[in-house]
Amino acid sequence: MTSEAQVDDELAAYHRPVFDLAPLAAGLRLPLPDEPFVAFWRSLVADATARGVWPALADRLPQLAFPIAAGISESPGYRAATRRGVAVAEIPEATGLELERPETLELVLHPTAAGHIPLLIARHRPDFIGLLRALSRRNEPVPVPDGQGALMVAGYNNWCRISELKGQWERSADPDRAADWNEQFQRLQPHRELYQDRFILLSDGPYSATPAADLGLAEADWRERSLRLRRDHECAHYFTLRVFGSMRNHLHDELMADYAGIKGTFGAYRAEWFLRFLGAGEFRRPGRRLDLYRGDPPLGDVAFARLEGQVARAAEHLEQLDRDAPEDPEPFATAWTLAALATLTLDELAKDGAPEVLAARRAALRLSAPASR
Repeated sequence: MTSEAQVDDELAAYHRPVFDLAPLAAGLRLPLPDEPFVAFWRSLVADATARGVWPALADRLPQLAFPIAAGISESPGYRAATRRGVAVAEIPEATGLELERPETLELVLHPTAAGHIPLLIARHRPDFIGLLRALSRRNEPVPVPDGQGALMVAGYNNWCRISELKGQWERSADPDRAADWNEQFQRLQPHRELYQDRFILLSDGPYSATPAADLGLAEADWRERSLRLRRDHECAHYFTLRVFGSMRNHLHDELMADYAGIKGTFGAYRAEWFLRFLGAGEFRRPGRRLDLYRGDPPLGDVAFARLEGQVARAAEHLEQLDRDAPEDPEPFATAWTLAALATLTLDELAKDGAPEVLAARRAALRLSAPASR
């Protein structure tokens, strides 16, 4: 039998703060400047507008040149294309990723408080699954949960940008050193911002596998709202990653991200919707999303049950904060709420008085911020 002290220790470890709050102390200016990869994606969006999203992507992302097949990630050709940037035209097994409705893909650069982020939208579920497997699972036919409808692709090695770096180096290097690119690239590798990208893959299926009827919405309306909810949810993760250096599979992060998604989609936050999306409390169901955030190592049953209660109270406090706040025309109002949420741990957000603490911290952060650009 688990002792009370053991449960307390488990939860203390789960709630350990990981966000780096130093940027807040220095005064946070929003929006953040775009990351270096945005220029590449801006040109890609322009090309996609001219000749279609699928041709523009397929010319630049080598994973899209390969089918989804068991073991393909270990084939010499796949490794050459994705690890060394070898042209796919030279690789026999690069027969192409098969999509059912490639003409329906959408690609946009979305403005956020953390800078622009590319969104790749696949409204046809089989195409979303194919793209997810290609861009984050090395083209292997791994299972994709029915409730998964979005993915932040981070740390993506962009061989177009690497090729551009190589060209710049060769044009500026001593001709006698032109053969030393591999050595030069080794020196560049710690500077990942020069060649790695982030982008978000989205679908418009029902958010968290929640039926439209559960929210009293028409199917088409709920699909559009689900897409926006996912977009703002993932952009909240992007915000915490850029500002606080962390983006986790953790209930604190999910509380923050779903706040942004629900607030942005519906104009108001409701704890009931968040708990319904999690499958928590009275909305418990098989395969619920809540079970994905049990921690590593996983919380025991007693600690996890207590955590479920804590997140429910934290959500209620967040709804109170949202309900009591006056209408706010500030374009980054939600981002300031996310910043305030990052200053407290999930168990602190569950305590009495949390809405008042959050309101005070949010106000203080905005007052200390330099004038927005």
